[in-house]
Amino acid sequence: MTTFTYPEVGATAPGAALPVGYNHLRVSTCVGHGRADFEAAADVLLSWGMHRAMPGVRVTDAPPVAPGVTVTVSLGAGPLRVSGTCAVVWAVREADRAGFAYGTLPGHPERGEEAFLVTLDDGGAVRLTVTAFSRPAVWFTRAAGPLVPVVQRAYAVNCGRTLRAEVARRARGRR
Repeated sequence: MTTFTYPEVGATAPGAALPVGYNHLRVSTCVGHGRADFEAAADVLLSWGMHRAMPGVRVTDAPPVAPGVTVTVSLGAGPLRVSGTCAVVWAVREADRAGFAYGTLPGHPERGEEAFLVTLDDGGAVRLTVTAFSRPAVWFTRAAGPLVPVVQRAYAVNCGRTLRAEVARRARGRR
């Protein structure tokens, strides 16, 4: 059984309300256009490809995204590298949306959940939306105070840039 470090497991699911008492984050980025770009974005996202392609980010080997899969993600460089282990809470792959959320496990520097959802809208736009709620779990994230949400927002923006680049790279391969 997975022991999450917060009680509101699944609160990033589409349509759910983010819980009070946490910092909230929602960043949406256009990453492509059309069915082929949506499928490419979904494939990259659900295979951990977006995370692996991000500069300064390391992801442990993990099977494709599915509920219960655990992964350790680390950010930074050298002695400033910070790691945390998470477990996938929910995952979805449908005709017009694909994504997942992972939640923090013991030892993670934050408590909460982060979701990555790719959607294809009626106009053909493909968007990545990163939604999260979190609060500090250890002394150094508490000490960092208001800097943590800034870093989290920068990470979410970088997720969108990275996924857009990966989708464009795959589109070049289709030509």
